[in-house]
Amino acid sequence: MDECSSVPSAIEWPFNGTLSREWVSNLSSTLDYTSRFLGPSRLPSILPVSVADSLIAAASKLLHREPNCLRIDADPRCSIVLVGDIHGQLHDLLHLLEIAGTPSEERIFVFNGDYVDRGAWGLETYIVLLSWKVLLPHRVFLIRGNHETKFCTSAYGFEQEVMVKYGDQGKHVYRKLLGCFEGHPLAAIIAGCVFMAHGGLFRHIEGSQPKRGKKGRGRKLNFKSDHGVLRLGSLDELAAARRGVLDPSGQGLDAIPGDVLWSDPAREQGLSPNTARGIGLVWGPDCTEEFLEKNNLKLILEMQLIVRSHEGPDAREKRPDMDDMDKGYTIDHVVKSGKLVTLFSAPDYPQFQACDQRYNNKGAYIVLEAPDFSKPVFFTFGAVHPRPTANAYYDFINAIDSDDELGFGACSEGSGGSDRE
Repeated sequence: MDECSSVPSAIEWPFNGTLSREWVSNLSSTLDYTSRFLGPSRLPSILPVSVADSLIAAASKLLHREPNCLRIDADPRCSIVLVGDIHGQLHDLLHLLEIAGTPSEERIFVFNGDYVDRGAWGLETYIVLLSWKVLLPHRVFLIRGNHETKFCTSAYGFEQEVMVKYGDQGKHVYRKLLGCFEGHPLAAIIAGCVFMAHGGLFRHIEGSQPKRGKKGRGRKLNFKSDHGVLRLGSLDELAAARRGVLDPSGQGLDAIPGDVLWSDPAREQGLSPNTARGIGLVWGPDCTEEFLEKNNLKLILEMQLIVRSHEGPDAREKRPDMDDMDKGYTIDHVVKSGKLVTLFSAPDYPQFQACDQRYNNKGAYIVLEAPDFSKPVFFTFGAVHPRPTANAYYDFINAIDSDDELGFGACSEGSGGSDRE
């Protein structure tokens, strides 16, 4: 389509509610067109609220039924594509699906959160991903990121984006989206050998869920162990964690979801609170080794790889002890039992920057293939340029890249083809 093309017809929800590849393809190309040639407030004429509602409801139902930690079995006939942060960069997502191939019976996709915020097309990006989830629920998996929360979307643009695009009905659409956010799984075990979560590892919590006694008193939980010394949590604890919380605080019963969404790796050994962010943990190579070894022995797995996302080039610039994110991925830990990888799939990020000098980072994705799904093959790709003209939905000039403003405390947060590495 080009500027002279006629405006596409409004998307209609299928009569029987069953999506087809043609429907998803048409939705994607139509949203691509509207992002380029129509103003944001024209979106409801192309994607009516009733259609958005139906899609969000169908996807939310699927997501809420999934466990906290997905078990994605490996079919020898399938390849598995892992994708990191996207952050509302619709055109780069569509490009990724062109070069990696779209989801199918032979190609599984696992997306690792942070679909919205910062970029100008978070809504369109999220809608496209939900459509693929509804079409192929057993081949498309959407893990939750820390930006799939109310406090992040209020600070980094997504809430305002929805309000601008849907006007008087914006609050209604935003509430539906928040409800969908709560349903995303927190992590996945892929082919029995890869653990994937947005932020990373999480703490052990002493005790169990409080049980009401005759007088309504419950057993008290101890959220640290061994007199305040943090320990890694288990996959059983992750499976039992309370995930349906819109804004996990990282404390109390929300400690594990908060850790999974916000934690970061470090070069130094040990496990400690993430004081830079004010939520989550910082863990070293010894913890990566412990997590892999312990779960392999207990669950008879062959886990050799941890994949997380959460850190783009701007975040890594502030951590000189860690490798930069120029090529869209880093290998942060290499230990006896395997590796820890950070994967970031938003090239030329962030879309809006206060200075003229850009990071010009590549995005990356991982492909896992039989027979050894634990060996990642990395592909890098550049941003689609020129990007359509758009305005930011947050104050990117004065926004501090920290979580202080989110109420956690004093602390912080080239076009064309794919290159195989």
